[in-house]
Amino acid sequence: MIQKQDKVSVLGLGKSGVAVAKLLAKLGADVEVFEQKKERSACPEAEELETLGIPVYFQPSVDQIVTPSSKMMIKNPGVPYHNPAVQRAVDQKIPVITEVELASSLIHIPIIGITGSNGKTTTTTIVGEMLAKSEIPALVAGNIGRALSDVIDDLENINWLVTELSSFQLKGTVDFHPHIAALLNVVPAHLDYHQSIEDYTDSKAKLFKNLVSDDIAVLNYDNAICREVASKQNGTVYWFSIEQEVSNGLFVKDGWIIARMNGRDDAVMKVDEISLPGDRNLENALAATTIALAAGANKEAIRSVLQTFTGVEHRLEYVSTRRDVRYYNDSKATNAQAAITALTAFPESLIWIGGGLDRGVDFRELVPVLHENVKAAVVYGQTASIMADRAKDAGVKQIVYANDVEDAVYQASKIAMSGDVVVLSPACASWDQYTSFEERGRIFKQAVHTL
Repeated sequence: MIQKQDKVSVLGLGKSGVAVAKLLAKLGADVEVFEQKKERSACPEAEELETLGIPVYFQPSVDQIVTPSSKMMIKNPGVPYHNPAVQRAVDQKIPVITEVELASSLIHIPIIGITGSNGKTTTTTIVGEMLAKSEIPALVAGNIGRALSDVIDDLENINWLVTELSSFQLKGTVDFHPHIAALLNVVPAHLDYHQSIEDYTDSKAKLFKNLVSDDIAVLNYDNAICREVASKQNGTVYWFSIEQEVSNGLFVKDGWIIARMNGRDDAVMKVDEISLPGDRNLENALAATTIALAAGANKEAIRSVLQTFTGVEHRLEYVSTRRDVRYYNDSKATNAQAAITALTAFPESLIWIGGGLDRGVDFRELVPVLHENVKAAVVYGQTASIMADRAKDAGVKQIVYANDVEDAVYQASKIAMSGDVVVLSPACASWDQYTSFEERGRIFKQAVHTL
């Protein structure tokens, strides 16, 4: 794909940008890195790259980034396609790819690719633990942990590379070819980036583009878009469903998880043995079990992981109990569907903390869930008034405005009574007040511990 001395522009100094720049230099490419948003003082990685002889330019012009000698652009997944430099490259027929595409072309062990609007990180983490518990050497990377470009030299004696993949990463792929590809669900998300649900879905579906009959496609039968994607790919399909029996895959029957594979039914474990609460975590458990079984994991290891797994940071993460009130951090819930998952996961009375970046969403799908599950709402950020309106629509009696997440924790603690659950599940991105959902989640946890 890359020849020595090819001129390659890396656009964006994120984790994947740094990793792929180092990889390109190792391959002998003439690589330059361009960072359009951040100042040099905010990017200590620049000095590291320049020490390796890789020039880094800050706030460059489009003419600097795209030149007549440019052979390829590798862009940070978060850089949108309407970016002027990306548009210039596309117009000049210069290939624009993401780091996943280049790195995967140099990886020669089977890849498990996992994507979806919600549940990617949890499912990917669980699959990695199931394989490890089964003594199957595996490494987890991608949108979780290390970039693919950063793990290429660490794959000796590894059987599987388990990757979490976002729609941003997948949109920039061409020949990427996992052996097991999993789509957990698709709901409207990131439409400011993708511009349409069709483009968002097509980007997710690229995970399946190069599958052949020997490959395995794992999809959620309960999601209409997943069923549509399944009909347009060539892998062997394994379904998972919490709503009905499936012809090939995993489902729930009489309180048991059943694996229907190779023409036989096998009881895996009871649903109530799963450590994480809620239907979404049950879906994640089914998806992870389907993937792990397809990769050779054993039932005993799978059961053990699902019985003991305590969750991933910022994904419905238990934080603490204070005065018999439990606090959960679900900062990763950056869309309404993810928040619905959290708000339906508990039988207890809920105090919901929601709000964040305004992307022009009306959040009306939250109303029935707020009506059924939430006794009080604490709202903050750009969408505070919208969230308050939805809570009013739902008949929520107590609605409190907060300045930020820290203040929201304090306000929620004043409302909460013994036996309540307080959950931060914002339904919005964090960028109006915080640099990332991780920062927002950490501040929430600090505030809880400060109470």
